[in-house]
Amino acid sequence: MKFINNFFTSVVSWQGIVSIIIAIIASLIVFAKGRKSLSTRSVVAIGIGAALYGALSVISIPIGPNTSFRIAVALLPILGAIFGPIVGFLAGFIGHALNDAFTSGSVWWSWVFLSASIGLFTGFITFDKKFDVLSGKISKQHYIKLYVLAIVGMVVGNVIAYAGDVFFYGESSSKELLQVTLASVSNLIVIAVIGIPVTIAIAKSRSKNNNLELDK
Repeated sequence: MKFINNFFTSVVSWQGIVSIIIAIIASLIVFAKGRKSLSTRSVVAIGIGAALYGALSVISIPIGPNTSFRIAVALLPILGAIFGPIVGFLAGFIGHALNDAFTSGSVWWSWVFLSASIGLFTGFITFDKKFDVLSGKISKQHYIKLYVLAIVGMVVGNVIAYAGDVFFYGESSSKELLQVTLASVSNLIVIAVIGIPVTIAIAKSRSKNNNLELDK
């Protein structure tokens, strides 16, 4: 299939090799910090999350040069908050790469890190032992943390996307500034209106279910 050829051609490019090495190093650092084994559930979540993110990213509305409004971005904070930073990071990284290969014929690795960073940073909230979406453990302070971490993830990802396109791909700095600005506004809207509210809603529903079970 042409899609598979496009993907592997991008993987073996020097940008692809450097990006994958960076992704592996980042994952190992986070893994060491979390001091938890990568469970079967997490591996499955990475696979399903990447597939969902890649598939849903096909649904997009162009808003500028090579920039689009994508509902799929809402998945990143949800995956990160539920399964942790490694799942959020790799689901965003792999899913974005697959979608690029399918829709544009090549992977823009600098922008892959934007999706990966959002999933990574929102996933850091799971290091808080008082937070657990599936157990219904969430407070108003966690709401704020989720938004702050998502914004930090977007800022870091945007810096990587801008620098990568300008210095690795030789793109125009003015064009990239426009793309980064449009992507920031678009992603912030999706995450603030859908991603984080859905995460909060899941946690609250789990909390209610747990309370009902205790009452029985």
